[in-house]
Amino acid sequence: MTAETPAQTVQRLFALLAEGTPAEAAALFADSVSFSIPHPPGIPWVPEVDSADGMREFFELLGAHVRLKEFDLRHVVAEGDDAVFIGRMVSEVKKTGRDIDTAFALHTKVRDGRITHYHLYEDTYAVARAYFND
Repeated sequence: MTAETPAQTVQRLFALLAEGTPAEAAALFADSVSFSIPHPPGIPWVPEVDSADGMREFFELLGAHVRLKEFDLRHVVAEGDDAVFIGRMVSEVKKTGRDIDTAFALHTKVRDGRITHYHLYEDTYAVARAYFND
């Protein structure tokens, strides 16, 4: 049996999140996680995260506040432990009913089958416009 590549591990994460299983998704993370999602102050679904338990909390908060409508993975660049995913996603903010339509880049690292690095880059202006009242 061939070991899973880092890109395959993260794609399995995407599938678990699409199924709405945050605890199973968080189980893919290491005990210590480097987490970063630059975001406007006041966005309630991006907590401080440094562990698999923190990732579970993040995924639960995300699901409570945002509903994914579209996820289009366009490119995967992988080398060694690193994998970068580039695409577009559309999510509805439940509080306002407005969509966040944004390109994204997700940089991950996977060591010993566990995700240790999760840094997401997206259009923070689109996030703010969809969440905050004008």
